[in-house]
Amino acid sequence: MRRVAARRAPGRAIELEIAAIGARGDGIAYHDGGPIYIPFAAPGDRVLARLGPARGDGRIGHIQSILAGGPGRTPPHCRHFGRCGGCALQHLGGAHYAEAKRALLVRALERHGLGDAPIAPLRLLPPGTRRRARLSLLRPIAASAPARIGFAERASHAIVDLAECPVLGPPLLALVSPLRRLVAEILAPGEAGHATLQGSEGGIDVLLDLPRPPGLQQCETLAAFAEAADLARLCWRAAGSAAILPIAQRRAVRMNFSGVAVDIPPDAFLQATSEAEAALRQSVLDALRNARRIADLFAGLGTFSFALATQAQIRAVEGWRPAVLALRQAARRAGLEGRVVAEERDLEASPLGAAELDACDAVVFDPPRSGAKAQAAALARSRVPRIAAVSCNPATFARDARALVDGGYRLRQVEPIDQFVWSPHLELVARFDR
Repeated sequence: MRRVAARRAPGRAIELEIAAIGARGDGIAYHDGGPIYIPFAAPGDRVLARLGPARGDGRIGHIQSILAGGPGRTPPHCRHFGRCGGCALQHLGGAHYAEAKRALLVRALERHGLGDAPIAPLRLLPPGTRRRARLSLLRPIAASAPARIGFAERASHAIVDLAECPVLGPPLLALVSPLRRLVAEILAPGEAGHATLQGSEGGIDVLLDLPRPPGLQQCETLAAFAEAADLARLCWRAAGSAAILPIAQRRAVRMNFSGVAVDIPPDAFLQATSEAEAALRQSVLDALRNARRIADLFAGLGTFSFALATQAQIRAVEGWRPAVLALRQAARRAGLEGRVVAEERDLEASPLGAAELDACDAVVFDPPRSGAKAQAAALARSRVPRIAAVSCNPATFARDARALVDGGYRLRQVEPIDQFVWSPHLELVARFDR
């Protein structure tokens, strides 16, 4: 990475040249031998920036003005860019955007001594396809102030009130204005909450996280909202409680995974876009082709289990009970009860051991962002010939990949998939074998 010296500029800012994009999507410049992390800056930009507080081994900087734009800078797609914390890379275009995304993976692998891993070209996916989003809700204290709904500003709890969003799918975006009106009716002045919106084949599923349980009148308002907005389901959860309670379910909330209809529990995890789900599924199928006994670890609702069941006996292991029950019911309904066996198990506290794994000729694992540290260590001690690793966090993936390589596996390929468009997040599928 090129280090660019900075000189003092007249007034309150220093002049910097941006050398690269960092792991959080910030531009990186160098001053007094240390990095300066500058949000919404592009490689090659010359900027006047005010230095802020320390962050890690460097400091945060804030752009005062752009003196000259770098070659990769392009006009952003959204009026909120630069304030909204949802996107970090809308100002990068073409090959510069793809390189910034790929670099997230390269740096994570290099930190664990895997910089020579073969990396496939970034698979770009279209914007405007997100089927899942968590929005912040706020009713301001001032009676005359309108309710706000949107994403938090970067490094702030302030909410950017959405007027547009090129990331959300049209059905979710169309729900923003009705939700804004609903906030004014169900929240008291000064109260805040969240709305998780998720598309399904039956329509939109909404979970409201509220500061307190709704009263009778508010429940009636919510039921009327579900009807008017044609929601498939509307549920709520009060602050400090894990219980999710229904207001209305007007249609079945289901998704079809490789021809198998699965009932979706409230607050269940789905891939953020159906396009990414299809890409991940195909990559896993390609990696595990012709395997006959497969363990699907962190199986969720069966995204990979049901696709792989066309060729193999599947042991689907998942720690969240509602997902396990939904997976079992779907397998039973599809006549796959003996072919797809779902098991509830906390794989971080109790990973499958080498003896259990050695009964398989392939494994796929798709953990949460925290990764699969304990399970990867157990896999490293096993004799499973092939592994497909799916991850939404290059940092924890690289850590787990290091454990597998140290255990004798070869990292054959990593395929980055741009599921989280314009964000500093990246999905990937990796192939390992012995």
